[in-house]
Amino acid sequence: MAPNIRLLIIEDNPDIVENLTDFLESKGYILDFAMDGIGGLHLALTQDYDVIVLDLMLPGMDGITLCQKLRQEADKQVPVIMLTARDTLDDKLLGFESGADDYLVKPFALKELEVRIKALAKRRAVENKVLSIADLRMDLGTFEVYRQGKKIDLNNTCVAILKLLMESSPNVVSRKELEYNLWGDMPPGSDVLRSHMYTLRKQIDKPFGHALIETVHGIGFRLKETSS
Repeated sequence: MAPNIRLLIIEDNPDIVENLTDFLESKGYILDFAMDGIGGLHLALTQDYDVIVLDLMLPGMDGITLCQKLRQEADKQVPVIMLTARDTLDDKLLGFESGADDYLVKPFALKELEVRIKALAKRRAVENKVLSIADLRMDLGTFEVYRQGKKIDLNNTCVAILKLLMESSPNVVSRKELEYNLWGDMPPGSDVLRSHMYTLRKQIDKPFGHALIETVHGIGFRLKETSS
C-alpha cells in the first residue's frame, strides 16, 4: 500500500537517483528531484514535502549550507535526512548542527532509508496534525489545504466538508451527517450542500489527474485514494 509520503530528493549522483527512483516509486512515494543545491533549495522553499533526502556534497550549494538556510532564513521545519560518504563524528555533528534530523552514510541499504523516511514522516504528521489522503493534505493547525504540493484556497464551509470526508475516509459520509455537522438541526436544503460539493470538486479534483471525491448515489460522499 502506498504510504502517501511526498519526498524531495536532492542528489547529484545519477546512479543513486536512479536507484532511489526505482525503489521509492515502486513503493508509492511521490517524488521530486533536484540535482544541485540551488534548485533543491528553491523546491524546498516553494513546495510542501513530508521529508527531504539531502546529499552533503552538491554543486551550487552544499547540503550543510542548504539545510542552514532552510532552517534559519526560511524557518522551514520539514524533516531532513542527510546523505554523505563522510562518517566521522565531527561530520555527523556538523550535519545535525545545520538542522538535519537524521544522517545516513553511503553506501546505504534502500530499506534502511525507507524506514528512516517513514519514521520522520510519521513524527512530522503527529507534530503538525496533518490529515493526508493520497496526495491531498490538510493542516489542522492552519486548515491550509494542499494537493500535489499546491495550495488550494477553500471557503470555511468547503474546509469543514473536506475535513469530515478526510477524517472518515475511506468510509462514506451521508448527506444527513454532512448537513448536521455544517448546520445542526436547521439545514438550509439539499441544493446548498450540492452547491458546496460542486465548488469543492472544482477546486480539489478538476485541476488534477484524477478525482478523489466520489458520490455514493442515494447515500452521500467519500474520499478515495485512487481512481476507479
